[in-house]
Amino acid sequence: MTYTPSDHISDVLNSLPTKPGVYLHKDAEGNVLYVGKAINLRNRVRSYFHSNVDSIKTLRLRRQIADIEVIVTDSELEALLLEMNLIKQHQPRFNVRLKDDKRYPYIKVHWADPFPKVTVTRRMVRDGARYFGPYTSVWAVQQTLDLLRKIFPYLTCDRIITGRDERACLYYDIKLCNAPCIGAVDQEQYRATIKQLMDFLDGKSDYIVRGIEQRMAAAAADLDFERAADYRDQLRAIERITARQRIIGPDDTDQDVIAFARANGDACVQVFFVRHGKLIGREYFMLDNAEGESDQEVLQEFLTQFYEDAAYVPKEVLLPAEVEEARIIEEWLRQKRNTKVTLQVPRRGKKRELVEMATVNAQDTLAALRQQWAADRSKHVTAITELQDALKLPSPPARIECYDISHTQGQQTVGSMVVFVQGAPQKSDYRRFNVQSTTNDDYGSMREVLTRRFQRYRDTLAGELHDPGAIKSRSDRPTAWAILPDLLIIDGGKGQLAVGQEVLQLFDLENEVPLAALAKQEEEIFLPDRPQSVFLPRRSEALYLVQRVRDEAHRFANEGHRKRRAKVGVASILDAVPGVGPKRRQLLLKRFGSLEALRAASVEELIAVPGISVEVAESIKAHLQ
Repeated sequence: MTYTPSDHISDVLNSLPTKPGVYLHKDAEGNVLYVGKAINLRNRVRSYFHSNVDSIKTLRLRRQIADIEVIVTDSELEALLLEMNLIKQHQPRFNVRLKDDKRYPYIKVHWADPFPKVTVTRRMVRDGARYFGPYTSVWAVQQTLDLLRKIFPYLTCDRIITGRDERACLYYDIKLCNAPCIGAVDQEQYRATIKQLMDFLDGKSDYIVRGIEQRMAAAAADLDFERAADYRDQLRAIERITARQRIIGPDDTDQDVIAFARANGDACVQVFFVRHGKLIGREYFMLDNAEGESDQEVLQEFLTQFYEDAAYVPKEVLLPAEVEEARIIEEWLRQKRNTKVTLQVPRRGKKRELVEMATVNAQDTLAALRQQWAADRSKHVTAITELQDALKLPSPPARIECYDISHTQGQQTVGSMVVFVQGAPQKSDYRRFNVQSTTNDDYGSMREVLTRRFQRYRDTLAGELHDPGAIKSRSDRPTAWAILPDLLIIDGGKGQLAVGQEVLQLFDLENEVPLAALAKQEEEIFLPDRPQSVFLPRRSEALYLVQRVRDEAHRFANEGHRKRRAKVGVASILDAVPGVGPKRRQLLLKRFGSLEALRAASVEELIAVPGISVEVAESIKAHLQ
């Protein structure tokens, strides 16, 4: 079937410049579908509308393109930087992107502080701290820190360190802190310990091991066997970490080795981190929307997105294949590192063996993940079927919504709505509600949350009826509000069930939305018009699914409550800052969100907030410090 672009698209295509720049494909509602860059905008954008396009992804994309915006740049590097920023801003659904919208965790060493702490963060800022990562799981970060703290004891408390405290905390007694608070070590000694920790994370462990061995031998010679045993334990902790490291090159080797595997639209990238000749770690990353893209495009998109937020850029990046814009990417990485960076595709030797090893790891990881996904899908089908049978539901509960309430003595009450589709969480449809109408009344809070949810459904439906062409099918619906659940679960007992019935009756939905309430103590399920509660079999997939849904609603509500409570705490602190009134306070809270982020912000970042002058920013910094 021949494709004919609209008159508007034809006009845009005919007026395209031949300069470098960025283009944005948009749908009829103005949503950005795809962001791309080009050396020649005219040639690149027109290629999407050729009659001989054989990419299914491109065919799907161009059917939805209603408008094209182009931004001309002065250079290819400027186009690359602009493309990255626009992808991050719009999250277009046709672009290849790192899976998950969340940021990856990093180890943060607060080196700019007099007595640096070591924490985990997902946000890197230019605050003088040193960052190490990324890691693909917080669990891996915490496991690393648990071992590191036995080798390099560091502070975790919020004390102001003067060295004159009367007593240290428990961590000093169990040798997880060297207690600068009581003067057990001075600032110079403490910072030397943290410097060794950073060197260790950088892969420089040999001199640290030699130093500990020498101190252990000296302690044993002085018959100080307790201290010698402490050094022995530190060496064992180091061995547990370095046992996974391999020496693969000279001491000055500084590389990232990147390879990937693909199968049925899934793409898994494996990165080996080689520092000072040692393979100090490896991580894998999944990519979304890789189907239909060339290997070259997948690799190039990963490079730009990964190194945009990377804590460190090595001297050399080894790749399995050439990328079209290698020169531009090298120039960009050189600016980030401040020295030369080389992208290399090795053809033989040890470097080629490293790339092949990374490729095998990527293939094995992807195969294991696909097996896990297949097993999970099978369990989800079983769980949904069991749940339908146990609760006598009219249809399989493909979409489950669960609601919970969290507060502290009736203050900062937050309600949560979590959504599971086909047995898996659909986080894009999660919603939180800041409850305003009640105080210390869980029933009243739940009534408000459910009323607001189904009022949004009614409002969205009214818009749909007003514009019948706006929403054509369930999968096309623009928001979570327009979709009714196949099962609505409330965390609570019979009282919360009655609240749910009352709200559904208010909106004439009692015959359309199956309702259940889950009481946590006995894991019993209460249903409308059923005198006896339902107990799902203890080892059934249905019970596991209901528990996961309930626990996720509880977690999401608690997280929202903590954030709301923290904002109130920040607000009360900001109230005491001269020059910060309600409007400025609201802008600061919206921009930074937490007291930690506000404290970490520089004066330049503060004055970037509308209405914050240099004098006010300096006043805020002085007050918080």
